[in-house]
Formats: sequence, C-alpha cells, structure tokens
Amino acid sequence: MSPTDKFHLARKTPAMTLTDFEPNLDMDKLCRYRLGRVREKLAAQDLAACVLYDPINIRYATGTRNMSVYTMHAAERYAFIATEGPVVMFDSYPVGTPTIVDERRPAQIWYYEVTQDKTFDACRDWAVEIADLVRQYGGGNNRLAIDRMATLGYGALQKHKLTLCDGGSVMEQARLIKSTEELACMSVAVAACDVGMARMREALRPGITENYLWSILAQTNIELGGEWLECRLLASGGRTNPWYQEASDKLIRGGDLVAFDTDMVGPYGYCADVSRTFHCGPSKPTVRQKQLYRLAYEQVHHNLELIRPGVTFRELSDRSWRGPAEFEENRYVCMVHGVGLVDEYPDIAHPLDWDSHGYDGVIEENMVLCVESYIGQTGDSEGVKLEEQVVVTADGIQSLSSFPFEEDLLK
Repeated sequence: MSPTDKFHLARKTPAMTLTDFEPNLDMDKLCRYRLGRVREKLAAQDLAACVLYDPINIRYATGTRNMSVYTMHAAERYAFIATEGPVVMFDSYPVGTPTIVDERRPAQIWYYEVTQDKTFDACRDWAVEIADLVRQYGGGNNRLAIDRMATLGYGALQKHKLTLCDGGSVMEQARLIKSTEELACMSVAVAACDVGMARMREALRPGITENYLWSILAQTNIELGGEWLECRLLASGGRTNPWYQEASDKLIRGGDLVAFDTDMVGPYGYCADVSRTFHCGPSKPTVRQKQLYRLAYEQVHHNLELIRPGVTFRELSDRSWRGPAEFEENRYVCMVHGVGLVDEYPDIAHPLDWDSHGYDGVIEENMVLCVESYIGQTGDSEGVKLEEQVVVTADGIQSLSSFPFEEDLLK
C-alpha cells in the first residue's frame, strides 16, 4: 500500500466548523444510522426494547451528551429505546432535545447517595415507569435489554414479569460497523490527537515531568472540541517497563524512552487510540532502545498487513507476528481490538492466549481496529509501546493517523 493510499482518510479530515463552500458532516444521518443499528440488533434477538445507562451507549443510540464522565458513576441519566416505538430520554439536567429523541422525561434517581432510606421506594417507582413503557410499545413482548444498572433494579423489574437480557452485547454488535459519517468524525478526532502528539514531541526535553507532557495532550483535546482522556498512560525511562504505569511527577531525563497511549475521547465523542514511543535527546538512542523499537514496529506492521475483510479472528491470531521468546511474558493484553466512541468489541487474542480467552469472528469492511504492540523483557529497564488505528477497507486498511514513527529509533 502506497503512503498516499495509507493516509487517504487522514488527509481528508473534514472541517469542524460550518462553511458554505465545502460539504459538512450530516449529523442527523449519523444519528439515524446509529439508532438503526441498535434497533436492528434488538430485533435480531427478539427484544422489545433496551434501557441504557452507560453514557457511551446513550451517546451512540440517541446522539445526546450530558455530563458523560459524571454519569458514569452517578445514575442520573438513562434512555429507553423501543425496537418499534419511541426513544425516551430520562435526564436530571435538561438540555436541548435533538430530533432523534422523541420524548424527554425527568430521570427517576434511586442510588443511595441521593435517596438513602427512600432507595427502595424510588427504585419501585422507576421500575413501574419502565414496565409501563415496555407494555405500551412491546406489542406483548416482555424481553428487555439493559446494558448496566445497579443490582436493586433487576429485582424491581422482574416483579413486573419482564425477561431481562444483556444489553451490553447488543450495543457492542451495533457499534461494530461504522458509517461514512462516523469515519469522518473519527478522522477529526484522530487529527486532533495528531496535533496533541506533535505538540508533545516538540515540548519533550530533559527536566519536564511526565505529568506536564501528558497535560499537553489533554489541553489540546479540550481546545479542539474533545472530551476526556480515558486514562493517563505515559511513562518514561525505567517506568516504561512493565507497561500500564500512569503519568507521574517523575522528571524525564535525557536518553529516556517516553511511551504513551492516547486513549483520547476527542471531537464528536469518538476515540483516538494511538500509541507512540519517543526518545528524549540530546543523546542518541542506545542499541537496546533501537532493538526494542524495531521489534514493536515490526509487530504492528506485520499484523496490519494481515487485516482484510473475511479474515477470521483465529486466522489473524494464527498468522500474527512471532517475536523473540524473551518478550512473550510481558506481551500486551491483546493483539488487536475494536474502537469507536471508546475501545470496543472485538479483542483479538495472541496465539499464546487463544485457549484461555480467545474467541472467533470475522473481520468486516468499515470496522475500525487498533493494532497493538508492547515490547519489553520482564525485569528489563525499558519498553516500547506502539499502536495504529485503522479502518478496514474493501482491499485492506487505511490509517486514521498520519503521525510518524521515530526515525532515530528505526535507523
């Protein structure tokens, strides 16, 4: 694949502001596509409706956003979506109603902080309202999917003779295949991420802290209309091995490797999940640092070349890159994973992990995947994290990011 083809989507990033001289994103079309996917998957499982509490799922299905991070732990916002009927949005804090929401109601709150000794009564009233909606729009079908909810709610709904089903799997399957509008939104999010990474690379010098460097990405994301960072995965020097150490007030020293994973929920609510490892000058990288980097680069690009529509997860795993045995114990948790609004289905396991938690499926066109690598020997002083985010096309893949790899580490 030529560089021009590889970065076609990255170079075609649409503007984020309205103009009168070029096409703009059709957000109504995007929202209706996503709602249609949800209803398609509900119908396939003979479900009357779903209740969504996860703010990521609510955003996908309804096109609405309101205090997403807060409502990840405070159950004050939920949606009822009938397979054949209305979208009803329950919200504690009124915001403008987009066209895709048919009705807005005040949320019934029943978690302990707010209701204390009235929790059971509040939960009972909530269940009555949900059950009434199922009866009204279910056509005699009492099968209701729920993505995430406190335990008390299940018993309250079952008293109304509802059959409760897993809504998480419904939503993961719905979110799997991206529309043209979704891909445009993701291109904008990754473009914002590329800007943040460029600013980080420019700011990298001995004496700054990991926290300072990480804050540049967070600031850029908010400045360009993004929302939050899923974690704080940036480490330098000896903290790059093992992986999964979050940014700290450690000073970055000359000669350090600096590895990070963006996990950035950017503009339009879409995730930019790209990993890079920098080398902090002014010294040149060591022979060992170059070895680690080349292996990670080789793993990512070998596995990228395997991705095509019709390839099964098992085939991808079986044909995947096999590196030196000394790096196997410290391997990344998965080989490939899906991404959309956040990390999504599927997680494709390494061959070594297939028997314990691998599962099969098929790569399809318009899936968006992240191809992962972490190379760091157990007990060693440093490691390298790399990751590419790509769209599956009819004849292969296209990268969403155009951010380069480190030339000094590939020499």
